[in-house]
Amino acid sequence: MSRAQTSDLVKRAYTGGDADAAVALLEQSIALGHRRIALIRYLQAQYLEAVLNARHHEYVRGVAARMSPDTLARVVGEARLRAKRM
Repeated sequence: MSRAQTSDLVKRAYTGGDADAAVALLEQSIALGHRRIALIRYLQAQYLEAVLNARHHEYVRGVAARMSPDTLARVVGEARLRAKRM
């Protein structure tokens, strides 16, 4: 996926509240092996009440399990800030 496509999805998910765009971003993050940003995108997708599947839940569960409590709290805080900007 190009940067322009990713940028468009970010705008749609965070500014437009597009749940499908949020899932597409999460899928991209999982495919690329992202950890922190995948968790943020997962939380955004949940906030938008997107349809998530077991693979999404399992991936971020594994990511969160490897984070320290402080790091996890910071990432969740960042996701909350992003959601408030909508």
